[in-house]
Amino acid sequence: MNLKNNIIDILKQCYDPEIPIDLWNLGLIYNIDIIQKENNVSDVNVLMSLTTPGCTMGQSMADDIKAKVSSMPEINEVTVQVTFDPPWEPEMMTQEAREKLGFDNEVTKVQKEELETTWE
Repeated sequence: MNLKNNIIDILKQCYDPEIPIDLWNLGLIYNIDIIQKENNVSDVNVLMSLTTPGCTMGQSMADDIKAKVSSMPEINEVTVQVTFDPPWEPEMMTQEAREKLGFDNEVTKVQKEELETTWE
């Protein structure tokens, strides 16, 4: 298994404290950048978002990511950056998260646009 997959497995152990779904399956992880260093260690930059800009648990989630990913022996330093570009949307969740939250069917972008225009 490669390092990125190992990091993703760790991120699946980091949870949004307000939603019982891990950050990876919620679709809050936008990018994982791995920078190979000397001595077979790497620095990792994680770009993530929050479900809402006003979420007060952002720092807690970032600290959890840093602590867990830093515990991997092949990791030197971890940086977590929060962005709202693009803003998180429920469609970013994996099917696994959608099922855990009780969404019956996967909503596609086209279906979402049709729902939005129905109310206009």
